[in-house]
Amino acid sequence: MQAIVNIPRQYNAAQDLLARNAKHPQKAAFINAVSGHSLTYGELTDQAYRFANVLRAQGVAPETRLMLCMLDTPAWPVVFLGCILAGVVPVATNTLLTAKDFEYMLRDSRSQALVVSGALMPAFEDLIGRLPDLKTVMVSDTNTADAHMSLESLLAQADATPSCLNTCADDMCFWLYSSGSTGSPKGTVHLHSHLIQTAELYGKAVLGIQASDVVYSAAKLFFAYGLGNALTFPMAVGATTVLLPARPTTGDVFGILTKYQPTIFYGVPTLYASLLADPQRPKKSALNLRVCTSAGEALPAEIGKKWTAEYGSEILDGIGSTEMLHIFLSNRPGQVRYGTTGQAVPGYALRIVGEDGQECQDGEIGELQINGPSSALMYWNNREKTKVTFAGEWTRSGDKYIRDADGYYTYSGRSDDMLKVGGIYVSPFEVEASLMTHPSILEAAVVGLADTDGLIKPKAFVVLKSGEHLNADDLKQHVKSQLAPYKYPRWVEFVQELPKTATGKIQRFKLRA
Repeated sequence: MQAIVNIPRQYNAAQDLLARNAKHPQKAAFINAVSGHSLTYGELTDQAYRFANVLRAQGVAPETRLMLCMLDTPAWPVVFLGCILAGVVPVATNTLLTAKDFEYMLRDSRSQALVVSGALMPAFEDLIGRLPDLKTVMVSDTNTADAHMSLESLLAQADATPSCLNTCADDMCFWLYSSGSTGSPKGTVHLHSHLIQTAELYGKAVLGIQASDVVYSAAKLFFAYGLGNALTFPMAVGATTVLLPARPTTGDVFGILTKYQPTIFYGVPTLYASLLADPQRPKKSALNLRVCTSAGEALPAEIGKKWTAEYGSEILDGIGSTEMLHIFLSNRPGQVRYGTTGQAVPGYALRIVGEDGQECQDGEIGELQINGPSSALMYWNNREKTKVTFAGEWTRSGDKYIRDADGYYTYSGRSDDMLKVGGIYVSPFEVEASLMTHPSILEAAVVGLADTDGLIKPKAFVVLKSGEHLNADDLKQHVKSQLAPYKYPRWVEFVQELPKTATGKIQRFKLRA
């Protein structure tokens, strides 16, 4: 399929994003929500080119990998963009992982350089020195770099001459590791052309982002979702991004929404549920939201309706992936149908394929597959999974969907989450959505469990709102009143929290275990 965005063969993604903002160098590009420190577009450009020159001075060659493990501060885009300017490949890494995870990714990527926030250094100290490929370590946001080079000091001393490697649109640009919600993380390789494709096709065409917008993304920059939300989309149009270094609490989020007055807020279903359950939540009049988005998991209809009723703004529920870089299926402003994931994003073709390999008719459950201009090149060092996921022009999502006659898609669970109860497929998400309509429930997840006869039946894990009390039989009856009788959960387990990835995706494989 042809990309909508016309990108020349000789193209550098960072150079493009920076050049778009040369006309307003004094405008704030990124604001640290904790310190209040802001980085203007002029300062961002200067520091990104300085970092590119730092890499050259340190002997970090083009096409080699640099692991970027940093908290969300204005230094993050400086390093990410500086790498791309120099032709070095940044490997954006989840800051919440363990030393074992970091070692796996450093070895797998053969990163020759590392930039890490000072607060995260303890997880790396024992690794440095015993990884043969890792030659350069820079520490950010600290005055005590000790044996390691200080990023801020290097930037202050660096050559400020703008210099950009003459890369191609189809050159390897950056990596993201998959979240590991279904197993080991995979290094997902993206090209220079992919960033601006997502900005034009979703950021502008669906979200309608403009230079006047102020944005805040609860999803961090190292996630595909957060990278587009907080870096690519605002930089593509000259908007301002608010960054929060820490993991967001409901108090943090509402603090940002009231103090900095973002017009666009990007969240995930779990966070929206928590925000709505916060007894200290502010009134609608205290916020300035124009539109909100949700991804990571399908948004329960009840949460979307409650949010819009309380805060006026719609939540555009959509689905994206590390492999596709950002959202390719989404609700649109003014056309939201809560309970669905919306319609195909312009520039992306979608199809639903059954177990027989044939395309499904409307109303039939099958696997969602995507054809679009931001599909990753491959999984690094993983040829077998690359061949399975990237099937020619089509990328397999691993998600089950149903499409209706109007072209709206409804999520029906992961391919490995679908349950066959009495010979009939049951979507765990449908049961979860039914549970979520109960006013006492904060979160719910449904998986398959074998009964005494070895037959698979639904089991629900439920998190209640603070101060609420329920019994399992009441919940079973609640579902029976809404769905076909065979779909109700045979077992209900009340838990304090659900296991999740850092993106907010429920790790159902842990619940099944």
